[in-house]
Parts: sequence; structure tokens; C-alpha cells
Amino acid sequence: MSKTWRPATQLVHGGTLRSQYGETSEAIYLTQGFVYETSEAAEARFKGETEGFIYARYGSPTNDMFEKRMCMLEGAEDARATASGMAAVTAAILCQLKSGDHIVAARALFGSCRWVVETLAPKYGIDCTLIDGRDLANWEKAITPKTKVFFLESPTNPTLEVIDIAGVAKLANQIGAKVVVDNVFATPLFQKPLELGAHIVVYSATKHIDGQGRCLGGVVLSDKEWIDENLHDYFRHTGPAMSPFNAWTLLKGIETLPLRVRQQTENAAKIADFLAEQGKVAKVIYPGRKDHPQADIIAKQMTGGSTLVAFELKGGKDAAFALQNALDIVKISNNLGDSKSLITHPATTTHKNLTDEARAELGISPGTVRLSAGIEDTDDLIEDFAKALAKVSA
Repeated sequence: MSKTWRPATQLVHGGTLRSQYGETSEAIYLTQGFVYETSEAAEARFKGETEGFIYARYGSPTNDMFEKRMCMLEGAEDARATASGMAAVTAAILCQLKSGDHIVAARALFGSCRWVVETLAPKYGIDCTLIDGRDLANWEKAITPKTKVFFLESPTNPTLEVIDIAGVAKLANQIGAKVVVDNVFATPLFQKPLELGAHIVVYSATKHIDGQGRCLGGVVLSDKEWIDENLHDYFRHTGPAMSPFNAWTLLKGIETLPLRVRQQTENAAKIADFLAEQGKVAKVIYPGRKDHPQADIIAKQMTGGSTLVAFELKGGKDAAFALQNALDIVKISNNLGDSKSLITHPATTTHKNLTDEARAELGISPGTVRLSAGIEDTDDLIEDFAKALAKVSA
């Protein structure tokens, strides 16, 4: 495989293995285990003296193709595919920590991510400090002698805040900590955390990588040394492996990732501009707009906007519900990154378990709505919002 291939080519051909039958589409290896020609061959495989697969919980040819393709796209040396995005987040964080260690995390996190660092990790003696990640000074102030991991999303879910990844990585390197970035909202097409200095990148492949509402999946990417020393044994022994069928589904989805994300981003940008002009909308947050609070950082670290738009309705929860219920094309769902446009009310769904105070700190008001733009006709989507807004009380 050529290292000079551009993303659209990598995502069609990268990492492909073919059997003796020369199939066009990647094969699905639906097997739990593998056989060996001799006992000596089995011994050598388990010793690591020869390459090959041992057990589907450790890896399979189909999963290997997906991992290699993601590595090409991300610019990573190695990867492990997991059963879900949250399996990837949990593995990336816990595999490298022990009791007494300390995590510094941006407080603007998806609800389940925040639960892992704020609730689960402390059960195992791992401390966590949540900060406003937009200010680098907050990262520096939160450091202790036991800080081992910095964790962040950028852009954040659901308010699309952007964090200076290079700045955070510089601080982490000064103390020997690792930076873990959840890069779902930017997609690997618009932001390369490893190039910015991050050490580990995680994705919910359920989102844009599948992008068609079919299956769950996740992936952890880093350099080979970190994966061998930290993730390898955790992965083998705790069993978060991706199903080979899901890996195959994701391989087919990733082929069209650039096409889908391009249209989704174009739709998101135009809808954001439309919403910004509506009197019933209090504010719009979109990484492609000049009025985004971190526009300068976006210009440095992102090559595109996002498929997501956050906006706030002046009428609060009642207005948000009225809008969502009146939409025809756009569907109500807590998912994102789909080819179908989806809309979410975070305060009552993805972030409902946070306190009112915690949601307010994150900028999630009762009127906050998150839109995941799909690939539908742009004018149809704008007309759908115009008709729905007309049914929202002023």
C-alpha cells in the first residue's frame, strides 16, 4: 500500500487482505478460533515466533483489515478495534493507569465518558479532576505529581467547544503524561490529533465511520510501543473485541466516509447559517462560523467544520420539544454521524444524568439542541427547519 495515497483512496483500498479466491469485497472471517498444521506451529504462534491469528478475541483477519485502514487514515502505527466507542474510551484510559494515579479531563464530555473518569475510575483508586478545558491554564493548575492522563473531546459533545490539542500535549509532555483525544466530532478527515501531539486517539466507529445506523464499534489508535506495553494485555484479557461482522460492515462504511462527511458538513454549515438568522434561536455554535468562540484554534488544528450544529432556542425545553416534534425529514435520535439527519435534546437524553449545575457549566440549557446533519438535499433540510420553527411559540 502506497504511503502517498490520499484519504479517499486509502479508505477504499487500505489494509485489504484477499484469500486465494481473489474476492473484490473484503471477506468476513466469522470464526472464533484458528487451526495449526502441527503442534510445533501452534507453540510457535503462541510464543510470538511466527505471525498469525490465535483467537478472535485477540484479533481476526477482518478486524485486522479495519485496524490497518484506520491506521492509514489516522497516521497511527497500530490500533485495536473494540465492540463500541465506550469500550474504546474505557480501554484507552484504564489500560495505562493504576491505583493512586490521576486523570485531568475536560469537563465537556459525553455523559458516559464523564462517568468513566468521574465515577468508575475513582472506584479503583484513580483520582480525577474535571476542568474547563478551553483554558490551558486550567490544565496546568490541575496537574499533580501523580497525573498520568489528560483526556478530552474536541469539538465537544454537545456544545462544540474546541480545545487546543497541541497546547495540552505540550503540557503533558513536560510531566510524562499521555493525552487521549476523543476525535469523533471532528472525524479523522478534519483533525489529526496525533499530528498535533496527542498520544492516543479514540473513536466511536458507530458514528461517521459506519454512518448508516447499522452497527456498534470503536477503535483505539496510537504508536506500537504504547499499544504493546499498555493496551495489548488489557485487550486480550478483558475481551472488548469487535465482532468480525461489525468490522466488515465498518470496512464497507468507511469507503464512503469522505463523500458522506463532505455532504454532511456542507449541510451543517448552511443550516447553521440559516438558524443564526432566525428570531426564535438565541445562539448557534458551529466550528465553521467566524463567530465560534475558539475560531482561532479551529483555524490552527482543523481542516474543516463539523457535521454537528449546536443551537439554543429562546423558549427553552418547550420550544426545543416543539421544534423536534414538528420536523419531518430530521429524526429525533441520540445517535450522530448518520447519513440521516438526526436531532437530540441533550438535557433530557445524552446528558440527563448530570446535575442542573453541571449542565449549566457546560452551556447545556433547556433550550439547547444538537443537530447531526445527514446527506439529504440541503434545501429540503432548511425547508424542514423553517416549517418546524413556524410551529414554535415565540
